[in-house]
Amino acid sequence: MYNHKTKAMKNIFYIILLLFVTYGLANAQINLKDKIKSKTNQRANRKVDQGIDKSLDEVEEGVGSLFKDKDKSESEDKGEGTEEDESSEVTSSDTEEPAGKSEAKKTTPELSWSKYDFVPGDKIIFEDNLAGEENGEFPSRWDLYRGNAEVAVFGGEKVIMFRGGQPVIVPYMENSDKDYLPDIFTVEFDLYVEPNDMSVHLWDRKNQNAPSGYQETLTITDERMKIASISSTYPSENLEKRRWVHVALAYTKGKFKAYMDDVRLINIPHLDVNPTGISIDCSWASNERRYYIKNIRIAEGGVKYYDRVLQDGKIIASGIRFDVGKATLKPESMGVINEIYDLMNEHPDLNFSVEGHTDSDGETDSNQKLSEERAKTVMNKLIDMGISKERLSSKGWGESNPIDANNTAEGKANNRRVEFVKI
Repeated sequence: MYNHKTKAMKNIFYIILLLFVTYGLANAQINLKDKIKSKTNQRANRKVDQGIDKSLDEVEEGVGSLFKDKDKSESEDKGEGTEEDESSEVTSSDTEEPAGKSEAKKTTPELSWSKYDFVPGDKIIFEDNLAGEENGEFPSRWDLYRGNAEVAVFGGEKVIMFRGGQPVIVPYMENSDKDYLPDIFTVEFDLYVEPNDMSVHLWDRKNQNAPSGYQETLTITDERMKIASISSTYPSENLEKRRWVHVALAYTKGKFKAYMDDVRLINIPHLDVNPTGISIDCSWASNERRYYIKNIRIAEGGVKYYDRVLQDGKIIASGIRFDVGKATLKPESMGVINEIYDLMNEHPDLNFSVEGHTDSDGETDSNQKLSEERAKTVMNKLIDMGISKERLSSKGWGESNPIDANNTAEGKANNRRVEFVKI
């Protein structure tokens, strides 16, 4: 009996144990399936999320690039981040900050002066690019009538700075008490213009007696030129109040013209007085309002281009200008180039060898190469304007054929030239 009950108890235990094991295995299978299903869903969701993230990244990258390109384009349009937009530095013997320093901009105008008709005189009688001048000193090629003027560095270039005492300077020339301006002459300089005017007097205020009246005084502001009763306004498109402008004056036996950059603002058929000298007057200048000029040149005019070709077989042009040590044309060169272009169009049988010359400064080999590059630049400009390349050739002579002495500023300026030799 005991054994039978014991055996029955064991059987019941095994049955219960079997039920627990079966239930556990069933639950384990269910949990395993759930876990597999859950893991599968998680992995699938993760893959989907990764795909969505990748797509969104690509979209964001594309949109960001689009706006970056737009910002870059707008920055380029505005000149942001370029050398032209950086503030120019002024240094001199004093330590005060000049007025408008943050507004000063170093600009490189595009070579687009297609209608510029100013042609400089072919013999330079006064030239000052301030080479060798010491910062903070009075410019040695000038004389002082009154006020305060000195050499300074503005935008990385040497300039004459006016800063108080109603300054007026005159060229330092021999026999300056006499009329030193010929019947045909041109005057050029670069001016950092102000809303207040500066003046160019067509007589030497220190050494000569004043002509009657003041009709000989040309006044210039940031947007206007005036002489006698003639006044003209500079075009206002994209006008900056403070900026560098190229000023050019031409006098031909009574006729007087004045230009600001590529625009002719004054054209008088008969000036009432005879110009006898030059005075640069910046009476408004002060420590708070400074004026700057550079690259001053006075030249004697000459015969018309076609007459020069008939007479000499070539045209000597000192009015074609380049950046220092480079073959890059300056915009004011377009007056001469436009004249040559018109001449070749009017006379289709006229062909030229464009020949470059330098002064003796620098190495001989470098000057030779530079003259060749500059001549080629001028030739290519004429070709770009429409002159057939078969009508032109180019050549460089370096410093080997001077037409003036290389020991004066004027002599060097005359030797730096481009010749158009008839072929």
